[in-house]
Amino acid sequence: MTHAREDERQRVRWVATPVLALTTLAATAACYDGPSREPGADGGDASATDGTETDGDPTDSDTDGTPLVFDPAPAVLPRLTADQYRNSLQSVLAPGLPAVALEPDTNPYLFFNIGATTTTLSELGTQLYEEAADELTHAIFGDPNARLALVGCEPLAPGDQCVQGFLEDFGRRAYRRPLTSEELLRWQQITVQLANPDAWEGLRLAVAGMLQSPHFLYRVELGEPDPEDPARLRFTSHEMASRLSFLLWNTTPDDELLDAAATDVLLTEQGLREHAERMLADPRASAAIQEFFAQFFDLGRLDGIARDPMVYPMFSSTLPASMKTEVQLLVNDFVFRRDADIRGIFGTRNTFVNEELAMLYGVDAPGASPISFVPVELPADGPRAGMLTLGAFLMMNAHETEPSPTRRGKYLRERVLCQTVQPPPDDVDTNIPEQEGEGKTLRERLSEHATNPACAGCHSFIDPPGFLFESFDSIGVFRTVDKDGLTIDASGELDGQPLASATELGPMLAADPRVGTCVVKQLFRHAQGRLEHETEADILLDLGDRFADDGYRFKRLLLTLITHEGFRTLAPAEEEGA
Repeated sequence: MTHAREDERQRVRWVATPVLALTTLAATAACYDGPSREPGADGGDASATDGTETDGDPTDSDTDGTPLVFDPAPAVLPRLTADQYRNSLQSVLAPGLPAVALEPDTNPYLFFNIGATTTTLSELGTQLYEEAADELTHAIFGDPNARLALVGCEPLAPGDQCVQGFLEDFGRRAYRRPLTSEELLRWQQITVQLANPDAWEGLRLAVAGMLQSPHFLYRVELGEPDPEDPARLRFTSHEMASRLSFLLWNTTPDDELLDAAATDVLLTEQGLREHAERMLADPRASAAIQEFFAQFFDLGRLDGIARDPMVYPMFSSTLPASMKTEVQLLVNDFVFRRDADIRGIFGTRNTFVNEELAMLYGVDAPGASPISFVPVELPADGPRAGMLTLGAFLMMNAHETEPSPTRRGKYLRERVLCQTVQPPPDDVDTNIPEQEGEGKTLRERLSEHATNPACAGCHSFIDPPGFLFESFDSIGVFRTVDKDGLTIDASGELDGQPLASATELGPMLAADPRVGTCVVKQLFRHAQGRLEHETEADILLDLGDRFADDGYRFKRLLLTLITHEGFRTLAPAEEEGA
């Protein structure tokens, strides 16, 4: 790096430092005190929601007549995820920006939004934001056409009317609210003080500073007094614009949403609903919803999966991506095309296949090609019914050389039913016993789990439903015998209900209210960027009841959540040490 460029970096750092304070703010974001009992890292149920009532206004009642209490939790301070950061840059700067390096997201409890709340930004992460702001502003302000397109006018002097107008507009979009008079004055002074060699450089440094501000990098949503309930807060209209946009579009609010926020339209249920419906019709909503389900279903685990093609001739390097696309098309079909009961994804015999998936499933798919997916109906007497019998679930919950009833049962319990599976004790060997003497099936080799007291508690919970998928090998190919030629027994049970195979499980899940309850809980966590508090049990209960009343349609659930008190209000900050 040249001395001149290092001097520029120092100037960017000087601009950003007074407003950044990232170390302190990141630490604050990581101090969220979650439930007293937390689920495992794979996202099982947090048993914190025990239904305990606290002070609040009863607004509804449970079926037994007990009043529901909508008692929200305090605010958290999530940092933008990597996707949200990049999407927001495209919105406030320009499309087609150069790629920049960022600290990787984390996904405790399934979701990157929770990681953005609980993970402290490192010193390297702060440096990467600084370098990104410097690189991106040089790319734009170094191009006369690009900078004019961004600013909209040619500054005649540092800090002139052109500069001031741009700062007001850019600041509103970057901070997702109007700048205060003090903020506007400060940024205007910076454009004057650092206008060397000209006004454009002062403006570039101001933009670079704003892109490093916590008001851009963090979703600062702290609320204001709620006139309807002095014991709690409500999110401001501009904070609701931010919450709405990041939930439905995974990016910063557009001008229409910010204009609505300026008139307090977003403080009303009707205003929120109207804008949410507008946003759900936008392609960005489809991308954001797909991202939610990708994290919920853990589709990222398909990336980088490999199998030995000598052992699995139907495996190819493109097969995992094809499986991921199949699930995405199913989500789109249930959520957008048919607006159907989302639980049906676990029992449907309709899916979408390309050439290699059609071969894997043994179905005819006219029109399919390596890159073209077509709808197909799986045979009514076939071995597949629902997402848990499709390639994505089966392959990512298997070992490299053989399937795993334990992994498949654990996924079902945690991801589909939101139940807690405790991790094994540290001193327990989790390896499956090797074949010794006469050949044994995988079921027989796993039988030790049922007799070992250290293992039996969990494995009697996860293995019986996991055995239902034994008819599928490590890449999801149907089989009747294992690799040693031994006959497969794919019977199992779920919570005392005997089942002959996975095809009996699918329709059962598609009608199970626990599946709907789990979808509600995971969407709530994703939207809030945190686990639910004990006090929010009634909020989840009410959302679940309304979801059921609406036929378990996911878009209706989004609208219900967005307009619900549990999403629009928050508790005052807890005093330290309380």
